Amino acid sequence: MRAVVVRGYGEPEVLRVVEVEIPEPGWGQVRIQVAAATVNPVDLVTRSGVLVEAGLMAPRESTGIGWDVAGAIEKLGPGVDGFTVGQQVIGLRDLLDSALGTYAEYVVLDATSVAAAPTGVSAVEAATLPLNGLTAAQALDLLELSEGDTLLVTGATGAVGGFAVEIAAQRGIRVLAQGSDAEFLRSVGAEWVLERDADLSAEARRRVPGGVDAALDTAGLSNRALAAIRNRGRFVTVVGGAVPVPLRGITVHQEWIHADGRALARLAEQKLTFRVAETLPLEAAAEAHTRLAAGGLSGRLVLTL
Repeated sequence: MRAVVVRGYGEPEVLRVVEVEIPEPGWGQVRIQVAAATVNPVDLVTRSGVLVEAGLMAPRESTGIGWDVAGAIEKLGPGVDGFTVGQQVIGLRDLLDSALGTYAEYVVLDATSVAAAPTGVSAVEAATLPLNGLTAAQALDLLELSEGDTLLVTGATGAVGGFAVEIAAQRGIRVLAQGSDAEFLRSVGAEWVLERDADLSAEARRRVPGGVDAALDTAGLSNRALAAIRNRGRFVTVVGGAVPVPLRGITVHQEWIHADGRALARLAEQKLTFRVAETLPLEAAAEAHTRLAAGGLSGRLVLTL
């Protein structure tokens, strides 16, 4: 089968399309024939070697790449219940260091990392949900907010931020969203919208006297977001290395995404907004990385097979 791997680390040109053996599912695993795989920021830092330099990955001669997948189950491993061959599914590969990722014609995942695909949307759209949607949902879970609580979401027009606003609003949380597309943010449930360069503390407190109950930082704004939170509030970041020093009794968390098929199934049943900037063929993975790094996209780039 064809797969994209990282050969050495550096610029997008280190991404190579290679021929490899089709992987076999082991106990509790499924093999998915890939229809679409999303290109995410974590793929860029995997390819560039940033994760190796940070000690989060061991250097390899050839490294798999890609976390999100949408496609059809092609083979069930022993011990798998609840799925059928031919079923349309989505899944998440949450391993930084492996020989193959989801940029491939086939991928093997633990069945516990897979869920039935959302109905009424394309495989391309569905492929944008696992990493970004689960990151948003798991970060919100860490904040333990109740209906009527107030939440600041930074970087809200990004893939994770957009899902965070929408999921939080559906939970009855009042959302103050910081981002550049006010129309989109209001359409997914934001009660208030702040410009990207706003003074977060001043503007948040003008709308919510005393400060918001919590902040979910997807933009690495760290202390700026912390300043908008009330005393003894809560803060979570999804950006590595962007954890502020706790002040004023505020609880601080770093969220690390983990695959969870049950949580993914719940997300797939929700009415969510899927944003795709463009689709490219598997062979254009390097171009997709260049495009994502340049910024300015509205939605994710998705590789199709």
